[in-house]
Amino acid sequence: MEEKPSKVPPISFDAVLPPEMARRAEKTGIMKAHLDVWSTLALAVLAGAFIALGAIFAIVSLTGTSEVIPWGWTRVLGGMVFSLGLVLVVVGGAELFTGNNLIIMAWVSRRLSTWRLLRNWGIVYVGNLVGAVGTAIFVFLGRQFEMANGAVGMTALNIGLAKVNLGFLQAVVLGILCNALVCLAIWLTYSARSTVDRIVVVILPIAAFVAAGFEHCVANMYFIPLAIFIKLWAPVTFWQTVGTSPAAYQDLTWHTFFLHNLLPVTIGNIIGGVFLVAIVYWFVYLRKRGKT
Repeated sequence: MEEKPSKVPPISFDAVLPPEMARRAEKTGIMKAHLDVWSTLALAVLAGAFIALGAIFAIVSLTGTSEVIPWGWTRVLGGMVFSLGLVLVVVGGAELFTGNNLIIMAWVSRRLSTWRLLRNWGIVYVGNLVGAVGTAIFVFLGRQFEMANGAVGMTALNIGLAKVNLGFLQAVVLGILCNALVCLAIWLTYSARSTVDRIVVVILPIAAFVAAGFEHCVANMYFIPLAIFIKLWAPVTFWQTVGTSPAAYQDLTWHTFFLHNLLPVTIGNIIGGVFLVAIVYWFVYLRKRGKT
């Protein structure tokens, strides 16, 4: 007997609404936390490299634009192109520490152990560092910093120097504001039904944090090491071309990178992602649900 075809559920192109977005975020967090160690590490290295690619794009776009474009629009341009990094993460598939702060939603719902949460954050953080610094090494060896008569290298140096000279509290606060926007960008992708949706919702929040000068720990894993590599190993001809010397960048050290920037920014990123986004949406949409 011939089987009758079953009814095909209607296809919806409407955006997923926030209650379902919260359930998606929770399920995604559980899935991420249960991924095996090596897969998690590999995807984290990719994410660090992806964010670094966005940073490369931003440095090039910011070089020389202030001469022809007003300062504010220059910042917006840098932010728009930097969003390439998160687009690659969310569409290509990768594990980003700042975005993974949303995993806390599953932990608060008691659907995830503390060990699983911290294991994911730890592996992903290390992987992001490897991917970002590794990309910085390749970019330095490619001597991209010599482009535009050394102007690209000067942009990288000045960005790195500004970041390591932030005050501790200032870096924490800028990190809080940054990851509130990054996690909102990830949150918005849970409303998407297509690749185009996911790309579009990411761009403005990421452009906003870059334009506003907020601090992202994974981006800084590329920006500051690249500046340090240029300071330490750029040839004499580079310094002669740009008319300055490594002595002008004495604050660019591994000590200032880790203690003056990466530590406070990471603390701020966790606070912003966990308390300003993840816990708020958990409280609104998931707190009344019991453990299943």
